[in-house]
Amino acid sequence: MKITRIRGYRPPGANPLFNQSNLVVAIETDAGLTGIGDGGSRDTLAQCGAMLIGQDPARIQHLWQFMYRGWFYPPGREKLHALGALDLALWDLKGKALGVPVYELLGGLTRDYIECYSGFPWQGTFRETARACIEAGFRAYRTAVADPEGGIFDARRMIRLTADRCAEIAEGVGPDGDWMIDFHTRLDLADAVRLCTLLEPMEPLFVEDPLRSENQEALASLRGQVRCPIAAGEQYGDRWDSNTLIERRLLDYTRVTLPNVGGLSEWVKLAALCETHYVGMVPHFTGPVATAALVHALAAFPGPALMEYAYGGRPFPYLLSGFEFRQGKFWPARRPGLGVEFDPFGTEQALEVTEYDAPIPIYRRPDGSLTNW
Repeated sequence: MKITRIRGYRPPGANPLFNQSNLVVAIETDAGLTGIGDGGSRDTLAQCGAMLIGQDPARIQHLWQFMYRGWFYPPGREKLHALGALDLALWDLKGKALGVPVYELLGGLTRDYIECYSGFPWQGTFRETARACIEAGFRAYRTAVADPEGGIFDARRMIRLTADRCAEIAEGVGPDGDWMIDFHTRLDLADAVRLCTLLEPMEPLFVEDPLRSENQEALASLRGQVRCPIAAGEQYGDRWDSNTLIERRLLDYTRVTLPNVGGLSEWVKLAALCETHYVGMVPHFTGPVATAALVHALAAFPGPALMEYAYGGRPFPYLLSGFEFRQGKFWPARRPGLGVEFDPFGTEQALEVTEYDAPIPIYRRPDGSLTNW
């Protein structure tokens, strides 16, 4: 089987953010099978995709290394997102070729379903909204640092308001429910410590993105001053963005997601790091195909896992089948591959690649494996 063509489709309501792109990617083969992924941008997909034409799609790890090492410089997060979208399509293709769900290729199910958390539709008060979320079957209710009026963020005032709201939420979820809060990287270190200290008696499941992501060492300062569990990583890429934080146990949960890390091929390596250091996985979400892939990934991960649900029942008319969500949980699809069926009707073709292109030479070791030029 050889890859013959790669096409990209812009769906209705396409997300303009590259790191949350829902651009649909289709890898076509001479055997008549097509693999589906989503993510990336037109230019980065074209560059990575051109390296795949004529290649054997079954050699997923080999092709990942080829795209990652190609063009000399290690990929930034923009290119990595496109590489990840193509990697998802390769895993989908392999599952279809073998007639098995992707979670079987990852070692089989470790859980029956993946628990979810949600912001949930407003019910009039924070207490009632949180209660309704838990009653709908979700594991936990999600809130965030209070949004200011007029766009002026007064941290001290927002911290007081947020703490008051969280007290309502903790009461609403009750003793059998959980809740968490996203700081949205808005707070400086001192303010993040202050809010965590106020929230600690209310026992949040975790606080998400308490600090900006650029200076990861700042998390070490925060870690030594607070006792709330910490989650971060939705702005990170491959394992080199996260490995030090995981190894130093500066995180309790990683928020890395698909395809941002570089696809399932990279995800399983991050999952092994997390399992080794007792770190849970609570991925962010991007497009619906990547969300379906996350269900497969977490279904085969043995550590603590939780998924965010933010679609609110929104339909995806270009997907005849996709992820399965009910009762506040994601359920592994037992269909071959990622379980996604794509219909391009109503989408706009944004990309077509049929010619091989890899202008930077890649050296091979004597056994045929790749090394850098």
